[in-house]
Amino acid sequence: MMRFPRTIRLDESDRRVFERAAEPGEWAIPGTFVFADADPATLSGKARQAFAHGFLGLESFGWSTLVEVAEISEQVYESLVDALAAHFVACYGAPDLEAALPAARVEVEFAASLCEYKTHTLLVVERSFGEEGINERFKVIHPPAESQAPEAWTVPEDEDDA
Repeated sequence: MMRFPRTIRLDESDRRVFERAAEPGEWAIPGTFVFADADPATLSGKARQAFAHGFLGLESFGWSTLVEVAEISEQVYESLVDALAAHFVACYGAPDLEAALPAARVEVEFAASLCEYKTHTLLVVERSFGEEGINERFKVIHPPAESQAPEAWTVPEDEDDA
């Protein structure tokens, strides 16, 4: 099994701070490409919040403040590459799936590379605009000891993902 970021919601704040909140349990990527052409001077409100602290859910294409490291099968992982490529065609002007697949694979591989930690470890992203473009930092919040882990810390796995 591989590891990959999965959205988690500890409270309802994501529904208030993002235009579209990802649902708990969605596979997610940082999604920085969404802001590649953003103008820092005009980015405000909920879009600014998504830029500064959001992970992009790959089902709803909504945002989540937190993701947890979770196990993912190779089959589901590959389906994420395909889904993201289709999203690039539908929403970002990629000419076709063949052209979009390499970029989608890079995004998905980068997200997986963030998950070198134990399952249930939380990840937080912080983005800012710098002189050379977008700067990203990822913070890691390690889970409490197994015997002390609260139920809210985990997202139940779907049978299809097990």
